[in-house]
Order: sequence, then C-alpha cells, then structure tokens
Amino acid sequence: MINPLQAARVRLPWRGLLITMVFLVLFPLLIMPIGAIFVFATRDGLSRFITALTGEGAQFALRLSLFVALITSLLNSVLGTLTAYIFANYRFPAKRPLGILINLPVAIPTVVVGTSLLLLWGPIGLVGRYLDPLGFRPMFAITGILLAHVFVTFPYMLGAVKPVLDELEVTYEEAAYTMGAGRLKTFWYVILPSLRGALFTGTLLTFAHSLGEFGATVMVSGNLRLRTQTAPLYIFSQFEAGNIEAANAVAAVLAILSFAIFFILLRVTEREEPA
Repeated sequence: MINPLQAARVRLPWRGLLITMVFLVLFPLLIMPIGAIFVFATRDGLSRFITALTGEGAQFALRLSLFVALITSLLNSVLGTLTAYIFANYRFPAKRPLGILINLPVAIPTVVVGTSLLLLWGPIGLVGRYLDPLGFRPMFAITGILLAHVFVTFPYMLGAVKPVLDELEVTYEEAAYTMGAGRLKTFWYVILPSLRGALFTGTLLTFAHSLGEFGATVMVSGNLRLRTQTAPLYIFSQFEAGNIEAANAVAAVLAILSFAIFFILLRVTEREEPA
C-alpha cells in the first residue's frame, strides 16, 4: 500500500523533469568516464587489447597490485579485528584520541601519507637512517608499498568490524565463560562467527582500495618498472609516455575487478538487510 508521502511524491508535476535533470548531470559525471575506458581499450580490436594486456610491464603491474591488495587485506583483517575488539571491550587512557588517530588516514591525502612514511622509514628518515646501514631499506621496495597500503586502508576494516562488535550481545560471551571457555575459545567459537559478514565486507573494501591506491604508493615505491610499479602507477606511466592503448587495457581490468567487488558487496549487504 502506498503511504500519503509516497502518493504526494508520485503526484509531483515536476517529478519527470527532476529525474531527467539528475540523469543528465550524472551521465557525463559518472557513467561516461567509465564507459570511455572500455571504448578506448577495445576500439582497435580485441587482439590489440590482449596484446597490450599481456605485455611484460602490464602483467607484472597487475600481479603486483593483486599481491599487495591480498597481503594488505590479510594483514588488516587481523590488525583491524584485534583493534576493533580492544576498542569495543576495554577502557584505557587516551582511548578517544587514539580512536580518532587510527581513523585519520581516511581524512589525510594519500600523498601526505606517503611523505610521512618516507620521513619515517626512508634512508634519511627518523627510523630509516638507523636501518639503512644494516641493509634494511623498506622504502622503494614492496615492503614500503605494503606499509603504505596497510596505513591507508586500515580504517575500512575497523569501520566494518567495530559496529558489529559494539552491538554484539555480551550475554553470549558471558554464557561461554560460564561454561568454562577461556577468552581465546570464546573469541574463536562465539565472537568470530558473528563477524563473518563484517570481515568479508571489510576485506573486500580493503582489497578494492588497495588495488586502486596511487598517492601514497607513488611516493614510497619509486615507480620502478618491473620492481615496484603497481597497476595504477603503470597506467600513469603509460599515459605520460603516450602509450594510451596499454594504459587503457590495464585500466579496463582494474575497472572490471572493481565492478565485481562492488556487486559482491551489494549482494552481501542485501542478504544481511532484514526482510
């Protein structure tokens, strides 16, 4: 049955005009740019697209991006869940300012994140200057890329898991403790199963953001071909070099992966919503 508010909206004389205006604004703003990637990637034929995609640089960049996104997701699923559990269950000094600090990467420009990591771990950085004589140089290597991606994507896992822990009934935990289960068993058998949906969502969000990360990566990786060049850096380098075909081919693959992740997240969210 249509409620009065819905009926009033249906009767609005300018409803069609409003929808058309929104569509006309969104079409060139959101839809056309994404479509342009696929148009340019395939306009010279599928064989040219595959050739561009199977080049040594493109293959390395895609593999490195997938590897970094996977490791980042795994690291943040552990770190994010542990941090969310501590914040949801314990009181300690400076809890509020610390909570603000660990969510700060969402607000900080990623280039600033890359700069801060260089100033800390770089060859002349606060810590890096002592590691450099020992032969350990995290910057301009895959280790530096991982540090940057974990930093940038950490709030996404925390944001997915902590609200679920905040709403979790403490009676389940208390019942487990009453039956003699320790903290580890309670977490493994009672809490962790309740977090499956949030962990899945947080992992996909982390993976997607890591896959497309550019600002921090370009600062800490050095953008070294076949060494530290991720897919977004490869696209940027190929555009700068005028090799639009190769850049579009890799951009199309990243877009397809992002669409897949988005639709999986959408399906998961729809299943979790109450009927």
